Amino acid sequence: MSRVTVRFEPYEIEMQVEPGTFLLDAALEAGVHINASCGGKGVCGKCRVIVESGAVEGGLSEKISEEDAAKGIRQACTSKVTEDIVVRIPTESALDKAALKALATGSSQQAQAIGSKELKAEGRFDPALTKLAVSAEPPTLDDARNDVARLLASLKKAGERHFVFDFEAIRDLPEAWRQGNWNLTTTIMRPVDTKTSRNHVIRVEPGDTTARNLAVAIDLGTTTVWAEMIDLTTGQVLGSEGNFNAQISYGEDVISRIVYAGKPGGLKRLQETATGSINDVLKALASKTKVDLSEVNLATLAGNTTMTQLFLGVEPKYIRLDPYVPAAAYYPPVRASRFGLALPDHASLLVFPSVASYVGGDVISGVMGVGMHKDPRLSLFIDLGTNGEVVVGNQDWMVCAAASAGPAFEGGGIKFGMRASKGAVENVMINPATGEPALVTVGKALPKGICGSGLIALVASLLLTGIIDERGRYDLDHVSDRVRVGEDGPEYVLAWSKDNQLDRDITLTEMDIDNLMRAKGAMYSAYMTLLEGVGLSIGDLDRVILAGGFGQSINIERAILIGLLPELPVDRFTFVGNGSMLGARLVALSNPLRAEVGDIVDKMTNFELSVAPSYMDNYTGSLFFPHTEAKRLFPETLERMRKVKEAVSQTS
Repeated sequence: MSRVTVRFEPYEIEMQVEPGTFLLDAALEAGVHINASCGGKGVCGKCRVIVESGAVEGGLSEKISEEDAAKGIRQACTSKVTEDIVVRIPTESALDKAALKALATGSSQQAQAIGSKELKAEGRFDPALTKLAVSAEPPTLDDARNDVARLLASLKKAGERHFVFDFEAIRDLPEAWRQGNWNLTTTIMRPVDTKTSRNHVIRVEPGDTTARNLAVAIDLGTTTVWAEMIDLTTGQVLGSEGNFNAQISYGEDVISRIVYAGKPGGLKRLQETATGSINDVLKALASKTKVDLSEVNLATLAGNTTMTQLFLGVEPKYIRLDPYVPAAAYYPPVRASRFGLALPDHASLLVFPSVASYVGGDVISGVMGVGMHKDPRLSLFIDLGTNGEVVVGNQDWMVCAAASAGPAFEGGGIKFGMRASKGAVENVMINPATGEPALVTVGKALPKGICGSGLIALVASLLLTGIIDERGRYDLDHVSDRVRVGEDGPEYVLAWSKDNQLDRDITLTEMDIDNLMRAKGAMYSAYMTLLEGVGLSIGDLDRVILAGGFGQSINIERAILIGLLPELPVDRFTFVGNGSMLGARLVALSNPLRAEVGDIVDKMTNFELSVAPSYMDNYTGSLFFPHTEAKRLFPETLERMRKVKEAVSQTS
């Protein structure tokens, strides 16, 4: 049978596919993003598209009302293409990166992180890769030493010892010596252990090029990819750039991607997708900083365990199978081009190690960046996300764990959930007497969904005003007409259809609230289990460090109100921002810090929460707002709720 054509609007992209191809697969092949939070399982109902011309087979479910079906709305993941069609990607299904920069900005209450100034002041500014210019006398009949011997003598004269050479450096050496009139620059990769390992000459260039020594630091996240261009000579960050990780089209969370990797050709596709996403960011970064990527000599990369193995093309399936074993803790330095990165052949790639299956290099990177492993204070480090990681400890010891919080913090699993892009509701305040909301969206656009910070703010406001109770159930007798019973049960109308970008009301259902409750319960019970496991309590904490773009955007008091964060004075909370990027940058700038990465890994003890005796008790207790033991754990929060309810009752 001949192939059929799918045209995607408003992008004006056409794709020819075999009849019977799922519409979501066709979109992925065409490079058109459609939200698919469940990885194409057909259960989330978020991959809604409008079939404007032609027809598809399937695509209907309980997520599509009869009214919507009559408009041509279908689920892309279950729609099979059987003839030529025109499909429109509606606003709520498209990927919007316009406000992606907001993920990299946050509260001014920043944790004290290590930077190039501190490194220089402490005498630890010692880049992992350095350039050294040397010169030599040209050979004669009386001095006919080979070119490598002449270079070794010059390096020794400059005070350098113990070298090994890349073959390519030896290959290029004869011409470099002579083109530079016996002056050349060596690019040297420093070993972590300078006592037992040798310096590695990876490149030679004619003349003196030491003024230009560049590196890129890469944060490979589950949802986003970020990169920084770094001047290794000065320590200056020349610029940063980010984009979404295109792997999200194959599943929002790491488990979905591990499952996809097990399909024929799945691992290869995910590896190529990760590489493509990084290359897109690197090219945009090079354009912004006016740097040619051929000038980059070093790349550092931090990501969670799954993202790291998928990028390296290492089989990830054992990460999710009992007893949850990753392929390796450490990976040796390798050439970046080996994995398809758009960097020169000589450029080295340093990959952050992992502690366990779900505690990876991004956490190690953040812990190192804030100096937690050198601080005597008892700290709680939280990286909020789909796979939330938690570390408790100080300079003497650390314990860690990962909690599968699910995608609720990033908008997944929520009927009108979305990432923090333009039009996402990010802050909400509800009038306790009338139930009317005042809301703010990313980019100040008309609402089209709710992002993670907005979800927390909304639920906290509903709780505080008594519109929902501690179980997350709506008061259907509330005076506001925004509280109603919809097709998915009791719900609250956050934005009427006339006031948003969609063709229907934006609501929050009890099922949405349940999803958030489970996500916050997973996080809270994770650090409670860790603290109890080492004989400590919340009150013993000196500080709480929140990492990640989402961690920066939440309101501390509201997160405490719903029981996501522990009830502590607000001044004990700090933000580190993108901890993964912070560590990736520092490893490039400081070989001593690079050596400390191994110390952090060795110092950490991983708790497997699935087998921890107290975890399920803590989790069950957390399935309440703020907690079933609120009198003991959240006394100030309870008092605040009591005062608001008392004030409302006096004015009604």
